[in-house]
Amino acid sequence: MPVVFINLHEVRRLCHWGPVIALTVIAVCSSMAILDSIIWYWPLDTTGGSFNFIMLINWSVLILYNYFNAMFVGPGYIPLGWKPEKEEDTKYLQFCRMCQGYKAPRSHHCRKCNRCVMKMDHHCPWINNCCGHQNHAYFTSFLLLAPLGCSHAAFIFIMTMYTQLYERISFGWSTVKIDMSAVRRFQPIMPFSVPAFAATLFALGLALGTTIAVGMLFFIQMKVILRNKTSVEAWIEEKAKDRIQYYQTGEEFIFPYDLGRRWENFKQVFTWSGSPEGDGIQWPIHAKCHQHTLTIEQLKQKADKRVRSIQYRVVEDYNGACCPLSKGLNTFFRTPCTEEPRIGLHKGETILATRGTKWWMYGDKVLDDEQTKARLRGWFPRRCVEKCHYDTAVTSAMTSETSSEEKKVK
Repeated sequence: MPVVFINLHEVRRLCHWGPVIALTVIAVCSSMAILDSIIWYWPLDTTGGSFNFIMLINWSVLILYNYFNAMFVGPGYIPLGWKPEKEEDTKYLQFCRMCQGYKAPRSHHCRKCNRCVMKMDHHCPWINNCCGHQNHAYFTSFLLLAPLGCSHAAFIFIMTMYTQLYERISFGWSTVKIDMSAVRRFQPIMPFSVPAFAATLFALGLALGTTIAVGMLFFIQMKVILRNKTSVEAWIEEKAKDRIQYYQTGEEFIFPYDLGRRWENFKQVFTWSGSPEGDGIQWPIHAKCHQHTLTIEQLKQKADKRVRSIQYRVVEDYNGACCPLSKGLNTFFRTPCTEEPRIGLHKGETILATRGTKWWMYGDKVLDDEQTKARLRGWFPRRCVEKCHYDTAVTSAMTSETSSEEKKVK
């Protein structure tokens, strides 16, 4: 699927700290590797030099091709106001208030993209877009090619520094003397000065760091792809096991999209045409499951989440800042490393907390809007709230929501 710019909004994805940093790292490593390869292994003299230079250019082109496709092709979005063909299937699906439609199987709403994303894996800040159904292969290919290209570049950096400094370094028993003014027998095409050495050393650090960090992300992605899962679905499966163990229901949860063989799972993402299998709504499933096995489990977990939520009352105002210094140093330095939102608090408000850390909590603030039953959801400092007994109004609201969820999954 080629890159298509539907509007200027797609081009504006580049104006974000993630793509700026990612493209800067690619530009620095690529340009320094090209310059150092000219110094170390002049490509016009030998076949090996030519092959090295061509491979270097090839890595850069492939990395940028998959990076921009992952960014601009996008994950694919569920149409606004979408509903299943069969009306009775709506009871197995969650309704998205933001998109005013139902969430298709495997789709999730992304707060950053403000759309329900097909087969959403995660929102990646480095491409300033979601990784999902349509761009999962491009994204994973980028995660593979970037460490390979950076490994090649790191080798060039090391060999360039070694060959250029070899005749300028004399080793003693207890000291290392470096004479940067020593005359070389053969002058390189380009001079290797002290600034060039510093730039090469800096690029080497970037290349090695990228190889390790991005390489780890590649193995994480391949682990879920070979099971035909996403990162979100792996988390849902873990919560399903915890729910079954907690309530001792005796259920057997089978992940519906694992086709059994890794090669079959692999082909669901990587195809010769470049376009993934399926339309992003209907999926091939395990023989013991059906299309809504996972969505039913999500509804059960949502109902269980309401039951387990703990009510807190706000005792201290909070303006929604990411790192509020006024709430203490521990709250400031241990702010959650996530792009999930923070919610402002005012004294007297009620919060339903669902999870948290020692210094921060995550939960819902129920608004006084009975028609839409809107909620503000996000992180807030733990010191701003205190645990309290359940209020009658809130308890009844929770009970009604939980009962409605239970009716759906039965």
